[in-house]
Amino acid sequence: MTLATLTTFFGWMAVIHLVVLSFAAVVIYALGDWATALHARMFGLSQDTTRQTFYNWLALYKLLIFVFAVVPWLALKIM
Repeated sequence: MTLATLTTFFGWMAVIHLVVLSFAAVVIYALGDWATALHARMFGLSQDTTRQTFYNWLALYKLLIFVFAVVPWLALKIM
């Protein structure tokens, strides 16, 4: 596997994950009350706990995207 192939792979992986992250954030924002009420009923949690869980999930997902997709892509671009 060449450096060009790896660079392309990590670049597209970053783009795809950032699109998924953006879509999830928009859906959670647009359908926030409905989604939190649904998941709160499903798992027996309060809506505040569910909102916090959504926020934590988005933050962790963003961090993982940067660590495992964006940073390797940047490192390969610099090489």
